[in-house]
Amino acid sequence: MGTRLEMSHSAFKAYDIRGVVPDELNEELAYRVGRAYAELYHPRKVCVGYDIRNSSGAISQAVMKGLTEGGSDVYNIGLCGTEMVYFTTFYYHLDGGIMVTASHNPADYNGMKLVRQEGIPVSEDTGLKEIEQKAFQGDFAEAGRCGEIHEKEIMKDYTAHLLTYINPDQMKPLKIVVNAGNGCAGPAFSSLKPFLPFQFSEMNMTPDGSFPHGVPNPMLEENRLHTIERVRHEKADLGIAWDGDFDRCFFIDENGCFVEGYYMVGLLAGYFLKRCPGAVIVHDPRLYWNTQEICRRLGGRAVESKGGHAFMKETMRRVNGIYGAEMSAHHFFRDFSFCDSGMIPWLIVSQIISESGRGLGELVHEMEKAFPCSGEINLPAHDVKAVLQAVEDQYGGRAAEVKHIDGVSMDFGNWRFNLRPSNTEPLIRFNLETRGDRKLMEEKRDEMIHFVKNRL
Repeated sequence: MGTRLEMSHSAFKAYDIRGVVPDELNEELAYRVGRAYAELYHPRKVCVGYDIRNSSGAISQAVMKGLTEGGSDVYNIGLCGTEMVYFTTFYYHLDGGIMVTASHNPADYNGMKLVRQEGIPVSEDTGLKEIEQKAFQGDFAEAGRCGEIHEKEIMKDYTAHLLTYINPDQMKPLKIVVNAGNGCAGPAFSSLKPFLPFQFSEMNMTPDGSFPHGVPNPMLEENRLHTIERVRHEKADLGIAWDGDFDRCFFIDENGCFVEGYYMVGLLAGYFLKRCPGAVIVHDPRLYWNTQEICRRLGGRAVESKGGHAFMKETMRRVNGIYGAEMSAHHFFRDFSFCDSGMIPWLIVSQIISESGRGLGELVHEMEKAFPCSGEINLPAHDVKAVLQAVEDQYGGRAAEVKHIDGVSMDFGNWRFNLRPSNTEPLIRFNLETRGDRKLMEEKRDEMIHFVKNRL
């Protein structure tokens, strides 16, 4: 019999593993996750990559030890972004992959994202609960063989694949500010850079797990300010900032204004529908009127999915979506095995700007005017269910439509909102939009925030 691991289970979330090191996640648990993955799925070949966090190297070594002692061969791709594990898994036809990362969480956190063949995620509905149970129980069968670890260099193939989404010969020499926040985007960007005709102004591109300029999470307004200042100071055409494992990218327009992820979804949806009329676009439940309008106008089909990368990928595969996105800056691509990428979006946006001769701010202006939105507002919550029920009791009777695809969504004709629990933090995430009425958006936003805060 194995030895039961005596520590909190709190690192196991809805679709990944994420917690404070070493209290919620340590090398012993990582080893056991590797053993459990190998025993449950019997993969012959698995890739492992890791982000820049100071604990990532040791945790990835422990995961690889668990996998090999469970009988699997491991392809170690080293320091990388999460999408590079997805790429390695589908491009080289491996049986699975494990990325050691805590994305945009504070420096003392770490975690793991698990996928199977073709980058299909392992979530609580598709095996993560079983891996958790087996890892904590520690009762592993003897493997018939011990696997081997191979060092795998993927950057050349990965870069070549990214360049298939654009035509660099048709690009204009744009001036672009890029900010990796000392996360993992630097090496991938450096590999792309020689193939692009742009003039880059680079910020914090050296990977550094101490995060000397703060945790790379451009979703937070204060973390975008330096990129905005650089764009304005240098009169750049575009600004791009990535989170720690660069599975998300964020955009600053030519005026130095942050562009909400919601409108980037609309811009990219339009790009794909013009090239592939009738295609399916997948969106999350938070904000979608603009996306649906673009699909209607361009002859596409809009499909709603529960938010979260595992659920979005499942929907993308089921409906064969050419492109899908969450307004939180996760963008999914059919040609990327339905996985999310933080590199593909900015390459395509650069192509759109080059082809159209219009700045990003100009490209999204009509969307912002037609569908003003609150942006995502995070509200701390201890009893999420009670808050959601109170909102439904107060507003549900007046709504034209109430949906529970992800949290609660209500449509009142000229305005709508979504309230949903975070899958990774003790927060309620709030989004609201209106049909062309910014004043109404601001009024209803403030009213809803006041109502929710009084019930926290």
